[in-house]
Amino acid sequence: MAAGAALAALTGIASIEAAECPRKDALGTSRILSVDAKTTPRVGLKSFPQTLALADHEVVLTFDDGPHPPTTSRVLAALAQECVRATFFLIGLHASEHPDMVKRIAREGHSIGHHTFSHPFMARIPFDKAKSEIDRGIAADEMALHGTSTTTPSTPFFRFPYFEATPAELDLLQSRGIVVFGADLWASDWNEMTPEQELKLVTERLAAAGKGIILFHDPKARTAAIMPAFLRYLRENGYRLVHVVPAGTSQKNADAH
Repeated sequence: MAAGAALAALTGIASIEAAECPRKDALGTSRILSVDAKTTPRVGLKSFPQTLALADHEVVLTFDDGPHPPTTSRVLAALAQECVRATFFLIGLHASEHPDMVKRIAREGHSIGHHTFSHPFMARIPFDKAKSEIDRGIAADEMALHGTSTTTPSTPFFRFPYFEATPAELDLLQSRGIVVFGADLWASDWNEMTPEQELKLVTERLAAAGKGIILFHDPKARTAAIMPAFLRYLRENGYRLVHVVPAGTSQKNADAH
């Protein structure tokens, strides 16, 4: 028993992932990647010159604009079926309206990032208002998650709405030790299309890129509809899922699950 506990402590989340997954043929989460604002303050090739250190055929799944219970719950079910973990960038207003869904996202092992309070165009508003959007969003997410209103995020990950940011806003987040996530490719699920068209689009883009941070929106019904098939595509084509967590929290997360 002691040896098993020591092994679990040594290997962290990875050992628990394997133990928790009831399906032997599931996609699973291949590894945990700790992300530190000191070394990687901004990631995602759509917006920045650098991205996460991913090997070929490694992908990070991210979802914006939730929670929206009817569709977020379907996305969570698909992720659970394949034993994979993602990152959800929550709008503070939505988090405050659906705290139980926020708690469920965290309880199922996903990372919770931040996406402002009301999803404005951040590069088109005064700096003070942009700062308030960041702080109110974080506070609402933290209140929903932990019952405490704080502007210090338990997971210091942030994504700008529409990927719009000013240099001052980027500097502010970097000074606070918050990693800014862009994306390497996206599903363009904000455009009107059928689920079949979205699945074709995102799999073709991934095949061309070979790896990367992928952007979806969990409030979109078309995205919820394709998620089981998309995860199956990843499994059948040799892709590996990477779960991003803040630096220094891997063992804490392992202890929590």
